[in-house]
Amino acid sequence: MRLLSLALVSVVALTTACQKDVAVDALPQVTVPALSEATMKDVTRELSLDSYEGRAPGSVGEEKTVAYLIAKFKAAGLEPGNNGSWTQDVPLIEITAKNVSALTIADRSGKAMSFAYGNEYVIGSYRETPKTDIKQSEMVFVGHGIVAPEKGWNDYAGVDVKGKTVVVMVNDPDFENEGLDGPFGGKAMTYYGRWTYKFEEAARQGAAAVLIIHDTAPAAYGWNVVNSSWTGTQFLAQSKDGGKSQTKANGWIQKSVAKKIFAAAGQDLDKQMAAAKQKGFKAVPLNLTASMNFENDIARKASKNVIGVMKGSKRPDEYVLYTAHWDHLGRCTAAADGDDICNGAVDNATGTAALVALAEGFAKAGAPDRSVVFLAVTAEESGLLGSKFYAENPVFPLSQTVGGVNMDAFSMSGPAKNLTVIGKGKSQLDLYLEAAAKAEGRTPETEPTPEKGFYYRSDHFSFAKLGVPMVYFEGGDDLVTGGKAAAKAAAEDYEKNRYHAPGDEFDEKWDWSGVMSDLKLYYRIGRMLAMTDAWPNWNDGDEFRAVRDKSRNGK
Repeated sequence: MRLLSLALVSVVALTTACQKDVAVDALPQVTVPALSEATMKDVTRELSLDSYEGRAPGSVGEEKTVAYLIAKFKAAGLEPGNNGSWTQDVPLIEITAKNVSALTIADRSGKAMSFAYGNEYVIGSYRETPKTDIKQSEMVFVGHGIVAPEKGWNDYAGVDVKGKTVVVMVNDPDFENEGLDGPFGGKAMTYYGRWTYKFEEAARQGAAAVLIIHDTAPAAYGWNVVNSSWTGTQFLAQSKDGGKSQTKANGWIQKSVAKKIFAAAGQDLDKQMAAAKQKGFKAVPLNLTASMNFENDIARKASKNVIGVMKGSKRPDEYVLYTAHWDHLGRCTAAADGDDICNGAVDNATGTAALVALAEGFAKAGAPDRSVVFLAVTAEESGLLGSKFYAENPVFPLSQTVGGVNMDAFSMSGPAKNLTVIGKGKSQLDLYLEAAAKAEGRTPETEPTPEKGFYYRSDHFSFAKLGVPMVYFEGGDDLVTGGKAAAKAAAEDYEKNRYHAPGDEFDEKWDWSGVMSDLKLYYRIGRMLAMTDAWPNWNDGDEFRAVRDKSRNGK
């Protein structure tokens, strides 16, 4: 998966004769119809029931989810979006690691340490093989594991890691910068900082295994999230080579485990991590070996994207896109009370409910000029697989897709004065968002935690990297009641106690006022896009502008 070639390309803006740019004063006025809070509650509650078993792809929960969404889309007045079908098959590989051994680290004398699966390390394979066995694989610390020729940065320079186990840091080298200055965007994470990139680059280098050192701040979540997300069944896109181009094993280790490993190697972890943040860092052989083994249950499955469309009245062959992922983790690491269902109520039954509520709203207002596509995608939690598959195999041509809005995990913290824009300043869709926010008396602001890399963590990215302008925002970090302190406390509480955990369950006591305020913004943006003949583009110099210009020029 070569996301990097698109995510970090240097762009020269092109002028396209066929493209009509956005003029602020030409944006259509939008009246928001009554959007149903009852629909938001009912759909979120239903999809969060234990009977859906956490909505894992390929499960009974998927069957129930897809059937339910089709019924709700139909009732909302949509038409089937895939040539008469409500669904698009997404071919996946389901791999479940079992009988996982401890991670054994040995020095040259044979002295060994052992670390437990789950609590101290997690591991899995992207290869379709019944058993994975890593035996006495030499270990090498490769810093952030980045190869960025355009930045003159190569953490693998001068070291051969073929058949070895590489240990890498999460995020970018300049993660701790206060501002956005630095070789990798300062505090803002680039795709080089994402765990997906670390695995991909290690595979390109021929490593047998890769272990990411978990550190809560740069990872943006605690070990509880790693444990629940990387244990149990994993889903991958089907590949022609059965995953042979991937590493044999990839996973994470606790930072406390990394400290012990480095100490056994005669190295100081903190000093080496500090050195790895500097340009010219040289990989460090640890003179230790790693061993682990596990079996893999493998199944080929076709999960489904659910697609509904409202045909445009004047330009039906031009499309506006709403996306949200319907899937969650299924059964996961059990909570203290034994509950092992990750219901995914906030993440992302709320966003899926918004697709239904918005479809109802569009039906009340009548068909817009352009067609509007409501796309509920699968396997977001497994690496944006459903949206990636649609973007690479679109039902509606991306060259005719005007732009889109992605919805992922509404905040239940109450109404906010502002809204947090993920990727603010990247495209002309900011103008639509600003107009919508002004109409609702709110202020769009840049995300306060760009180091968490949210731009690369939700389904809009699958479309952005292929040129389609997408807007993605969150509820805001300055609440009407309690301000920024209350918003921060609520976000931290959710991340610690419910995110990717059994605690993300529906609560009848939730305050939906902030959700409904956000829903109005989503409606306004999509309706404006559907009622104008403008083609918003990425801003000059943005990494996605070139691919959009080529697409719109028919290249």
